[in-house]
Amino acid sequence: MNLPSVIRRSARAEREITVQNADWLQRHMSPYFFQAMADEQEALTLLAREMGRLRDNRSLILTDREKRLVIACVNQPGSLYETLRRVGEQEISYAMFSHSNAPMPGMEHELEVQRFEFDRRQNHEIDLSRQVAIPLALTRKIRAELRCSFPEFDPKKLDHLLKILWLNDEDFVRMTPPSRLAWLIWLFERGNAAGGLFLDIREVVREDHPETRVLFAVGNPPQNEFLLQVLEIFNRLDIGIRRAYCHTISNGIHPYFLGAFFVINRQGEILAPESELAARLTRELCTTQIIATSSPAYRDYVTEGQMSGEDAALVNACIAFCHTSLAHSQPDRFGLEDVQKAFYDHPEMAQRFISLFRARFDPDLAGREAVYGNLLAETRLAAEEYNTGHRWLDDIRRAVYRCCLLLVTHTLKTNFFVVAKQALAFRLDPAYLRELGREFTADLPETLPFRVTFFFSRFGAGYHVGFSDIARGGWRTVIARSADDYTTAANTLFREVYVLANTQHFKNKDIYEGGSKMTLVLDASDLEQAGGEAENCRLYKLQYGIANAFLDIFVTDRGRARDPRVVDYYGDDEPIEIGPDENMHDGMIEAIANLSKKRGYMLGIGIMSSKRIGINHKEYGVTSTGVVKFAEITMAEAAGIHINRDAFSLKMTGGPGGDVAGNALRIMLERCPLMQVRLILDGTAALYDPNGIDRRELRRIVLAHDLDAFNPDALGEGGFIIYRTGRRIEGLKETHRKVARATGGLVEEWLEVDDFYRVYNSLVFTVKSDLFIPAGGRPETVDGQNWSTFLDATGAPSSRVIVEGANSFITPEARTSLQKNGVVIMRDAAANKCGVISSSYEIIANLLLSEEEFLEHKEAYVKDVLTILEKRTEDEARLILRRRRESGDSLLYTEISDTISLNINSFYTRLFEFFSARPELCLQPPFRKAILNHLPRLLRETPAFRKRIRNLPRKYLCAILAAEIGSSLVYTGNRDTDFEEMVRRHLARTL
Repeated sequence: MNLPSVIRRSARAEREITVQNADWLQRHMSPYFFQAMADEQEALTLLAREMGRLRDNRSLILTDREKRLVIACVNQPGSLYETLRRVGEQEISYAMFSHSNAPMPGMEHELEVQRFEFDRRQNHEIDLSRQVAIPLALTRKIRAELRCSFPEFDPKKLDHLLKILWLNDEDFVRMTPPSRLAWLIWLFERGNAAGGLFLDIREVVREDHPETRVLFAVGNPPQNEFLLQVLEIFNRLDIGIRRAYCHTISNGIHPYFLGAFFVINRQGEILAPESELAARLTRELCTTQIIATSSPAYRDYVTEGQMSGEDAALVNACIAFCHTSLAHSQPDRFGLEDVQKAFYDHPEMAQRFISLFRARFDPDLAGREAVYGNLLAETRLAAEEYNTGHRWLDDIRRAVYRCCLLLVTHTLKTNFFVVAKQALAFRLDPAYLRELGREFTADLPETLPFRVTFFFSRFGAGYHVGFSDIARGGWRTVIARSADDYTTAANTLFREVYVLANTQHFKNKDIYEGGSKMTLVLDASDLEQAGGEAENCRLYKLQYGIANAFLDIFVTDRGRARDPRVVDYYGDDEPIEIGPDENMHDGMIEAIANLSKKRGYMLGIGIMSSKRIGINHKEYGVTSTGVVKFAEITMAEAAGIHINRDAFSLKMTGGPGGDVAGNALRIMLERCPLMQVRLILDGTAALYDPNGIDRRELRRIVLAHDLDAFNPDALGEGGFIIYRTGRRIEGLKETHRKVARATGGLVEEWLEVDDFYRVYNSLVFTVKSDLFIPAGGRPETVDGQNWSTFLDATGAPSSRVIVEGANSFITPEARTSLQKNGVVIMRDAAANKCGVISSSYEIIANLLLSEEEFLEHKEAYVKDVLTILEKRTEDEARLILRRRRESGDSLLYTEISDTISLNINSFYTRLFEFFSARPELCLQPPFRKAILNHLPRLLRETPAFRKRIRNLPRKYLCAILAAEIGSSLVYTGNRDTDFEEMVRRHLARTL
């Protein structure tokens, strides 16, 4: 055989096959495919030459580079899904899938080409202030396409959105046809307008062939396996993807997913937008925001077709509710795994609760009440008679099922049937707590809340608890960076938020809003870097999703939930105000305020305080103003120390970068020239100096940095700093850095983790100081088990005076014990109340002034508010100290503070009911004057603003009157004289 001639014949045949295959590709692949592959000519040539190999191989790699992978394969159901499972998609920036419209030559199957780009831009790389040179001709073509295909698009938004695409991938924008860029920009804009979740299904015609296009936009999408999860839904619903284009870009703050899928029913039918299958697809795609692929319910039931994604999300929400409701009192019996097993090991019980819940809240269910009644009886019987013969487990699971039943029966409205939702919300009648029983509520405050709202998200869960109709309080998010952290935080979540809300209600006695609190736990245990971009993105996803869920149920028209998909058993407006707290960043504050206004919540931007159109707590130090004032009055009267002129020592928790601690340090460094700060402790470090921490270095970092930014060169002799953030791991050993000043200079050592936490946790208890201000740290740091370590061997406390700048830092039991051992404690509900008072006046400004007016008069308004804060603080501090003296020092300071709050709140409740029954009195003398007296001077003395009080919602007029009169009765009244006057009036009227 002549080998060269064989090679020539083989080469000739190969060329012929390549030409034939190239011709086939031209006829049977979409024109969009060739546009998308214009930069991969070698891959197309390889495909034409080697396509025949797919007779015997499942796939053919066309390109395999660091940032790009192109694969040709046989088109079979689930092929995309299987590829993604092999490839992984964490860093996919672009994915393109395309099918042929006919079987490959000599084969039964169609061709599928999959292209993946791994070049995702990080958020910090998208600099929107950077100048870019986008060709004007391209911009004009895109504008023309938008005008033709999407006439409702606002052309003013084009330049901004196109710039974001350009900064993410300039080459892609240059080579992509203007028609595709137009729909991509339109989808991007629609996603933004819809709050980060948008879906559009419609029939389109391509080359005279009808097909269905699914456009899906998700702001800040889940980072792990999101595209895989989306494709699993198409595969599970038996919907074939003919071609798809998926982009993950960054808008400079967080990622954004933009996907276009051209699909058919695998039976060959067009997927009609109005069909039940399209409705299921819509619901399942939206539910990707709520259920994670790592969930056992998803893995074991959803992917196996035994449960829809929606129902699995509901099961997970039930698990979270039952766990957080039961574990705070009995964590050993009702741990997360114990509760999960009650549902996962017995899916038939889970299905019962799903059916019951749907019967109660499905807005389309005919005869809902009768269906619900029958199912309720059956479900209740099944829960009570649950018995597997394992007594211990059966008792636990019956308790779990009873708790789940209470969730269903006491939820008054939920957004479960809202389609485009990003989290679940359940507004409950708090009477469920009474039915839950003392076994599970004995560790909670006695007072029953006005409302309880439970939230569940893909990345965490939480509660809003309010003790009044109109209520306000902070929104805090606890970031759990390990599985143990999450379990611990979730175990105590409900008790924490309940106690904080109850404390807030005591604190809110001076304003028209009752107390409330919102607390979420974020699961960041699977993220590698603490505090990095990925964690912040997840934090924002959790908070923004739950803000949307909040508005789903609380945006009302005439007292009823506006969204027709919300069955509303409550039927009244609910004015709930929120303030920023732990891990609530300025950008999210503004985002939630704008979202509230856009969605039509009754408070508009007034839902959120401390925003630009408001009084930023950190900028103006409003909470710290009250804390320092309380310290000043208490130290003078109880300890004989005038902090503005006398020498004294201070220790505090909360770092210089924090709101309360940072501003308290700033104020005291300015006003207290002889103050020695001996200890500061925050989440990054602990800093101790026996002779006082260097004031110049403190001024440098205050309100600008956390404590770990302190320069160790400024340490005095005997001082040291230990770092929570300064750690290193060698094998399985974790150590933390310590820098100390010895006689010879600075000494560095590394403490093993046990030694580090022993020192770190003991400093608050052992360092001696005249004054202790806990202005940060976890609730219940000082409790009934450890309070005695605050005393030395002689029984003397390490600090004589404690002014609580942080909420619930000390438990009630510990407060009592410490006071009985000589400690003066001014509790949180009194000492740090100024933040919430400031927020209350911010909301009044939002209701009475335009944004322009507020910004014009902001400094004068803030000055008025700060004057009110000083007055309210002094009123209470001096009343507590006076009542203490009057009792002959027999009453505890915190008992007096609680009594003052109870007295004012009791007056408030009675007065609010009175004015609510007779609202016509509110604007009549002297009640109108009382309302004006409550307002800052700018509103009270400016005629144009003063007239606007009649525009306040009726509930607000009644509440302001109740708050002003109730607090005045307590602060300025004399109990004996007032009682005598009441008796005299009664006798004058009756005799």
